[in-house]
Amino acid sequence: GIPVSRIHICETSTNTVPNTSPTAASASSDMNGMAIKIACQTLLERLEPFKSANPTGSWEQWVSSAYMGRVGLSATGFYRTPDLNHNWIENRGRPYNYFTYGVASSEVEVDCLTGDHKNLRTDIVMDVGLSLNPAVDIGQVEGAFAQGLGLFTLEELRYSPDGVLYTLGPGAYKIPAAGDIPAQFNVSLLREAPNKKAIYSSKAVGEPPLFLAASIFFAIKDAVAATRTGAGATEPFRLDSPATPDRIRLACTDFLTQMCPPAEPGTFTPWNVEV
Repeated sequence: GIPVSRIHICETSTNTVPNTSPTAASASSDMNGMAIKIACQTLLERLEPFKSANPTGSWEQWVSSAYMGRVGLSATGFYRTPDLNHNWIENRGRPYNYFTYGVASSEVEVDCLTGDHKNLRTDIVMDVGLSLNPAVDIGQVEGAFAQGLGLFTLEELRYSPDGVLYTLGPGAYKIPAAGDIPAQFNVSLLREAPNKKAIYSSKAVGEPPLFLAASIFFAIKDAVAATRTGAGATEPFRLDSPATPDRIRLACTDFLTQMCPPAEPGTFTPWNVEV
């Protein structure tokens, strides 16, 4: 191989690859990595006669010989995920090339009087195949989990009865901040789990860990259930996502919530509509 210092990457452009896929859907490494591999294999095949003629030569010498031999030294690689076929209407077929797995365990502390909660600890194990870059992959897992915190505990869309969105941006609703990150946050990657269907036996990572933040939501619900049991309320209860402080407080049944029963539908005009 050649040293990494000789590898340069530039931004994508339609004057190089007209129909490249966007950096989205956690598929960038899979798609671009395999396309690069195809292009590299093409170049290696072109250089093979010069390497065979000069086995002890250097990369520069082989490339120089190919240049003098008027051999093309540029190549385009294009890759599409194979064997994808799915009928979304009948829900039959093969929509994905492989699946990514992860597991999370979270511990929270709920304030029954205010509905506030603290994220004390989260442990995550994520299957990313043979990681291309563990530091980057762990950062992706942490970032997706933080997004999930907003999805499951903070960011609530509120609409007026006429359909006007009240929560237009971070000025109208809360987004995850440093204080929302679990005080003890442990992320590890599953070892010795190669994925032969992607570049270097890796797996996509980016969006999949977002759902692991559901462990925070269900830990909150478990804490609320314990509070309700202490108050003598043992029947099943509903806690919608996101688990905002007001929803948590109302779910923690006590004499205060009993003094404020919910109004009967149709007896008032709501200021917001839940969707």
